[in-house]
Amino acid sequence: MNKKIVHDALILTAFTLVLGFVLGLVYDITKEPIAAADAKTAQAAYQKVFADADSFEAYESFDKEAAASLMEENGFADEITDVQIAKDGGGAPMGYVVTVTAKDGSQANITFSVGITNDGIVNGYSITSIAETPGLGDKAKNDEFSSQFAGKQAENFSVVKSAPASESEIESISGATITSKAMTNGVNACITYFRNVLEGGAE
Repeated sequence: MNKKIVHDALILTAFTLVLGFVLGLVYDITKEPIAAADAKTAQAAYQKVFADADSFEAYESFDKEAAASLMEENGFADEITDVQIAKDGGGAPMGYVVTVTAKDGSQANITFSVGITNDGIVNGYSITSIAETPGLGDKAKNDEFSSQFAGKQAENFSVVKSAPASESEIESISGATITSKAMTNGVNACITYFRNVLEGGAE
């Protein structure tokens, strides 16, 4: 009986070691293509919110912990995860692309990038990760909703269920108020970061 237990334990150990080796090998093979795909997706998002930009450069002074503290101080659950400087053909800064993860979507977190010019005008946003309900919350990807932010300068935006009465009001997606608020809060989080950290030029 004891020999069988030892035998079975040895087989299980060998199987675990082989499985671990295979998983490690798969990870090594796929990590670079995955990283390349993620980088390509991010670049596409940057370009969408700064179509005239010639290049994008990481904002070297970005401090994730300081950004988290700023969000908390201003009542946001959102997380600022990345900041890029949008540059023209001559290398002059045109503005910033701030990437945020909204934590209050109806189904899951939503990650998107927001373009903000040096003058504080929102160019719009580009979503890189969303799992909201098809036909409802995922309409946040559509221009009909996202275009409401473009070309506007506001301290913060608010969601309304009827036709907007001011530049700072955003009409909710029908049947998806939670998603609409999550997107709007995320944009507001990026504006808050811009106003407190980026406005006036990169360090």
